[in-house]
Amino acid sequence: MINTSSSAQTHWLATRRAMVRLIPLMCAIYFMSYLDRTNVALAKAALSTDLGISAAAYGLGAGIFFIGYALLEVPSNLLAHRIGPRRWISRIAVSWGVLSSCMMFVQGEWSFYLLRVLLGIAEAGLFPALMYMVTLWFAPKDRAIAIGWIYLAPALALVIGNPIGGALMKMDGIGGLHGWQWMFLLEGLPSVVVGVILWFKLPERPRHARWLTKKQADSLEAHALLPGHGDSHEYSGHWVKALKRPTTILIGLIYFLNQVAFVGLVFFTPSIIQQMQITAPLTVGLLSSSVGVGFLCGVLVLPRIHRRIARDCYCLGLFTGGLILSSVAFTLIDDALVRIALFSATSLFAGGVLPIYWAVAMKRLQGIQAAAGLAFINTIGLLGGFAGPYLFGLVEKASGLSSSGFYVIVSAAVLGLLLVPLLARAIDAEESPLMATAVTE
Repeated sequence: MINTSSSAQTHWLATRRAMVRLIPLMCAIYFMSYLDRTNVALAKAALSTDLGISAAAYGLGAGIFFIGYALLEVPSNLLAHRIGPRRWISRIAVSWGVLSSCMMFVQGEWSFYLLRVLLGIAEAGLFPALMYMVTLWFAPKDRAIAIGWIYLAPALALVIGNPIGGALMKMDGIGGLHGWQWMFLLEGLPSVVVGVILWFKLPERPRHARWLTKKQADSLEAHALLPGHGDSHEYSGHWVKALKRPTTILIGLIYFLNQVAFVGLVFFTPSIIQQMQITAPLTVGLLSSSVGVGFLCGVLVLPRIHRRIARDCYCLGLFTGGLILSSVAFTLIDDALVRIALFSATSLFAGGVLPIYWAVAMKRLQGIQAAAGLAFINTIGLLGGFAGPYLFGLVEKASGLSSSGFYVIVSAAVLGLLLVPLLARAIDAEESPLMATAVTE
């Protein structure tokens, strides 16, 4: 007779150990990637002054990063499945770290576009590879929490990274370099170091972790399987099925609209603050970190609320409604201090909901289908990451105000909310056959 209490205790201990040992490594690499892709926001004004890069050109360059990233997401994650996420994630980190440092050599709009595209290509597959690892290590009930911890990395990158970047910008003139050149150089090289560390320290599956007993590793891998969704080692032809699922497509579209709003906010917050008559780079960096503070609170709080509510789409609708309210409030209020607080509130909902998107998707994908499906969702979202800054740039060009981008946030959030009921229907349609199969068995 199986001792279910002992089995549950073994799994709980193994999960806790995996959270403590694995998540910090995943956070380290995601922190560096987010820092290196978003530090260009602090350089916006300097790039305009030193190189003549306009707001619209900056918006295109900031967003074009996501084109190269998006085009290679699915093939990159299929390679991660084939050769192992440890090797692939390490390769990604080293190559993008080098290219991020090369941003110091930007001379004008076209070199800016080229390096941003190459940076996106180099980083392609990182985040879905991390999400794929979550499906290998954690049970469905633990995934939103695990992803929430991983999302601490970009939140901290915004909280810590903006002030650090602002401080590095003050090195202007040292060694004959502009401050933005020092920032790109000194924030790109550490990514190479982290990539090398991951090569030696990041286990790919529970069975490869020396800090787990065999019983603990077996428990983690057994609980990570999804009943009714096939074998985790399905042959390669089955990955296409994941791309055709209505739930995969709808989650991708909702994620796209979220990224239009959130990425646009991240890339334009410094310029919105500068238009509040605040020009000191360090002060701009500190106030811009309000977005990171909201993001940080969101990924810590919203997944835990979701864990207590059985209805996934109810949570998605609730949190999207919060995003609409906070962004509408920003457009109606002129007080600078209140607007700084609303940066945090808006990013709390826009960023805090991200772990829930991935947890909802992971409940329906595993094995190579998880590798392909999660990458596909991220691809669609990355296109939103391109559209967001570009739309923010166009709106600023038309109105003269960076804060006009909040109208883009409101529009994207409303469209996302309209898609949530369709996702609920698609989930019900997919789960009904599985429930019927389970009853038959």
